[in-house]
Amino acid sequence: MTITNPLRTPLAAAADQLNLNLSEQQLDRLLAYLDMIAKWNKVYNLTAVRDPQAMLTQHLVDSLSLLPALRRHAAGQQLRLMDVGSGGGLPGVVVAICEPNIDVTCVDAVAKKATFIKQVAAELRLPNLHGEHSRVEQLKTEPFDLITSRAFASLLDFTTLTRSHLKADTVWLAMKGQHPAEELAALPPDLDVFHVEQLQVPGLDAQRCLIWIRPKS
Repeated sequence: MTITNPLRTPLAAAADQLNLNLSEQQLDRLLAYLDMIAKWNKVYNLTAVRDPQAMLTQHLVDSLSLLPALRRHAAGQQLRLMDVGSGGGLPGVVVAICEPNIDVTCVDAVAKKATFIKQVAAELRLPNLHGEHSRVEQLKTEPFDLITSRAFASLLDFTTLTRSHLKADTVWLAMKGQHPAEELAALPPDLDVFHVEQLQVPGLDAQRCLIWIRPKS
């Protein structure tokens, strides 16, 4: 049964603009996830954004803008992705909903945020979504194919703290606002920033970019 939600039309339009071809069930789950953020936000302060339309654009659609690049890289493979400093699950939950072939682990040092991710996985029946309460540098797990973050830390801290979780051919995907020239300049010489991609976020009048990084062989 389709959820009757005033945000459904703008969400579907944004997904179409990004050429994502999402199913009705995926749209339903994205809206249900947004409802869960709003509900838990009253107690756990998952996000400072409270207005539903702003949450849609600044959180859901902003995270959806990662998917074209992610799909291009994954090329249909089954991959494991770590989302670091995930908070309320952005972009990790959005990836898990839209990309069933990608197994997503959302890592956050705040226990209530990891608990929220686990609740989302249970309520929305997402077997490919996992929440981990841990400082990322202390996390004990198998290495990942992809490591991503959205507003987690500087690029230097992001790559340094997660480097032990890399597979041999892993890439980092860091979602940023404006082109982070100073952060890029601070990276060590053994890292290769091999692509900086401008992201288009429907409905958002702000700069967004995706930084692709890998260790030099």
